[in-house]
Amino acid sequence: MQLAIFNTKPYEREIFLEYNKQFQLDLEFIEARLVPHTASLCRGHDAICAFVNDDLSRDVLEVLAAEQVQLIALRSAGFNHVDLDAAKELGLTVARVPAYSPYAVAEHTVGLMMTLNRKFHRSYQRVREGNFALHGLLGFDMHGRTAGIIGTGKIGSIVAKILCGFGLSIVAYDANESEECKALGVRYVDLPELLAQSDIVSLHCPLNRSTHHIIDAEAITRMKPGVMLVNTSRGGLVDTAAVIEGLKRGHLGFLGLDVYEEEEELFFEDLSNSIIQDDRFMRLLTFPNVMITAHQAFFTKEAVSNIVETTLYNVKEFISSGSCSNEVKTD
Repeated sequence: MQLAIFNTKPYEREIFLEYNKQFQLDLEFIEARLVPHTASLCRGHDAICAFVNDDLSRDVLEVLAAEQVQLIALRSAGFNHVDLDAAKELGLTVARVPAYSPYAVAEHTVGLMMTLNRKFHRSYQRVREGNFALHGLLGFDMHGRTAGIIGTGKIGSIVAKILCGFGLSIVAYDANESEECKALGVRYVDLPELLAQSDIVSLHCPLNRSTHHIIDAEAITRMKPGVMLVNTSRGGLVDTAAVIEGLKRGHLGFLGLDVYEEEEELFFEDLSNSIIQDDRFMRLLTFPNVMITAHQAFFTKEAVSNIVETTLYNVKEFISSGSCSNEVKTD
């Protein structure tokens, strides 16, 4: 089977080629993002591989189906960027990587919390410039505080475990309560109570109709003044305009983002010589209490290797059986 891998970077190609020694697939690496005007590059391939910021709307899927593509292999866990109804209608199978390294994302999450709190990034720059003053670097003890975790799947559960080690009390909101979290002493509450009690709110839920902008203006008003909000899940969970207003009022004390709701045109590219046109994103960068990383939380050797191996396994399984155990299905 011929596999067109869109939106690839040099570090991914090396790993794909290494793991493909055992799978023996015919790979073609395409640097361009998958969007309507690049979709026809799939011509001659039975399957395509797409990343989290590729466009898999109906317009793109129709091109893929017309070019006889049978399988869309996502190299991501999330699939909110895929029009699943259109894929089903067009006879396209969609497979994902359900888990790659929850530790990678969880550890990055806690790293953002620590950096925002203790201002490591600002201290590092000061010391390099010979400035050893402590003014403006005051943090707080995380021990004894309350963290609210929205979504206690694999990643959220690991974040809870790490934060318990710091001595925080943990409250959580999830329709499916984790027995592992309960054993740690995590207490499940409804969302308004979590927002009202938490000194730190961390998002680890999928993006869907019910969770889109789960953090909006109303949610922010329910939070404690000075709260820390961290999102390493999906950008659309957070209403950017509402967050900016919360920061301007001083109600939001800290904001850590590894994802952004309009990230498709920004993240994973070097725009250092460009004028960024996204005014909301640029406004976020002006706040001293905001830290943004560019969808980096997953980016460890272990995670990338697991993503590549599972992606190639999904393709091989589809070749063998015509189906895939990691297929994403509509409700």
